[in-house]
Amino acid sequence: MSEGCLCEVLAGKDVDLSSVCIGHLWIFENLTAEEMGALVQNAIRKVYDRGQAVFLQGDPAREMFLLKAGRVKLSKITEDGAEITLDIRKAGDFLGENMLSEDITYPVTAWCMEKTLICGFDKDCFERIVVQHPNIGLQVIRNLSNRINWLTTRMGSMSITNLEDRLHGILVSVAREHGATSSHGLVIQFPLTHEDLSFLVGAHRVSITRAMKSLRESGRIIQQGRTLTLPFENFQ
Repeated sequence: MSEGCLCEVLAGKDVDLSSVCIGHLWIFENLTAEEMGALVQNAIRKVYDRGQAVFLQGDPAREMFLLKAGRVKLSKITEDGAEITLDIRKAGDFLGENMLSEDITYPVTAWCMEKTLICGFDKDCFERIVVQHPNIGLQVIRNLSNRINWLTTRMGSMSITNLEDRLHGILVSVAREHGATSSHGLVIQFPLTHEDLSFLVGAHRVSITRAMKSLRESGRIIQQGRTLTLPFENFQ
């Protein structure tokens, strides 16, 4: 049975599957068909219900995986016991590449926001594959290096000094990845607290409150309860 068919059986008919395959993730780019086949055949697949944790902050980091279906929230417990949302990952995204480091723990918790199917490897499984196919390990190192360079470039966008523009850019990014299309724009249908936004943007919650008010007054966002709409005409 192919990887796609097995995922369909595990996820069920009511779950939309990503078309992305574990063997075609950025971390596994430039592998041969045989090497990709070895990855697909040995991948571990698991299904989680809404509210379950894929991994917990502080657990040994021993898995990396593709989100084949569903959505997870990455959150962190601070020293004073508060929970903050750092990111939201959707079907087609990849998590856990820090598994390749030695003796580390997950810095965040991954909570399932809906029924979720993952496809990937634990540390022992992946190391067995690399022993059998050494080029996979070499190519993963090259791809990780390229990813670091890309992330460094992306950090340049955080230098935007205008908080309203930076916040609007983050909201547009979230809406494009997770939002629904309406006649007025892209709609973020799940709640994002000002605490969540403060960590996504890198600003104090009070400043986020002021920036959100300014964005509403200027019409760059439309807020109805906990639903945010970003009008298409304000996209850059």
